[in-house]
Parts: sequence; C-alpha cells; structure tokens
Amino acid sequence: MALTQEHIQQRLTEKFGDFVSNFESPYGLLSFEVAKDQNLKVLQFLFQEADLNFQFLTDLTGVNYPANIGRELAVVYHLHNLRDNVRIRFTVYADILSPDVFTASKLFSAANWMERETYDFFGVNFVGHNNLKRILNADEMDYFPLRKEYPLEDQTRIDKDDEMFGRG
Repeated sequence: MALTQEHIQQRLTEKFGDFVSNFESPYGLLSFEVAKDQNLKVLQFLFQEADLNFQFLTDLTGVNYPANIGRELAVVYHLHNLRDNVRIRFTVYADILSPDVFTASKLFSAANWMERETYDFFGVNFVGHNNLKRILNADEMDYFPLRKEYPLEDQTRIDKDDEMFGRG
C-alpha cells in the first residue's frame, strides 16, 4: 500500500489530536503545525512507526515572524520517507521571549548542526542539545542576525557611494 497524505494525517490526528493542526498541501507537500511541547514526540512517532517510516531529516531551520505576537519564531522540519519517497513538513512556533524547543539531535544526528545554525541565527534554544553554541557567527555577538529586530538601513546616509555597490 502506498503511503498517502490522508493516511499520514489520520495517524497523526489519532495519536496527537489537537496537538497537530492546520493540515494543508501546498505544491503537493503535506504541511502541518505541531504544538511546541510535542515536537519531539511527533518526530519519534513519525520515525518509529513502521507504516510511516520518516527516518531522514532533510532540513531543519528557523523563520522569524515579528508580527505574530507570541509565535514570533518558527522551527520548520522537513522529513523524508526514503522507502516510499514521501516528504512532509511541519512547523513549531515559539514565543521570542521563551524560544525553547526540544532537540531532535538524539533522534537525528544531522539535527546537531542544523539546530546549532538555527540557534546561531534565530536564537532558538534547543533544550537537551549537548553542544548548543554558535557555529557560523562570532561568539561575541549578542544578537541573532536573522531576527527582524534591527532597523533597516538609513536611506538618507551620504557617507557612501551607491555606485560602489552597483546601485548608481
């Protein structure tokens, strides 16, 4: 039997109820939302269930939505079932004041560096990660550069030559 999006959604809804929501299928990719405190349980379920078999973490990244008060930071997981060649995506939202999300690095070794990068650029604290420190930016940085918290460039500046930057 081929693994269908309907089957995946049914299994997740049976197991987690209201903790999984907002199922949609943009461009044929099953996408849904998971409650922040359930991310690791959902990952384990998707990994361990023989009929689901999502054992490959393709990507893990962050997104900053500053207008979504209480849900400013998103952690996005892309999983792949290699046997049936099925991909899914799910998102976990966190408050920017308490950006704690459980680590997936014990389940997927590839999550180690992906979580470090997401911490480095977005400030998501992956609870239980054994080496959560900056990976690409300088250790001295006291901000997270991909958060949309800084003002845009001052367009009235006259101390630079736009032609040098290909804008003239």
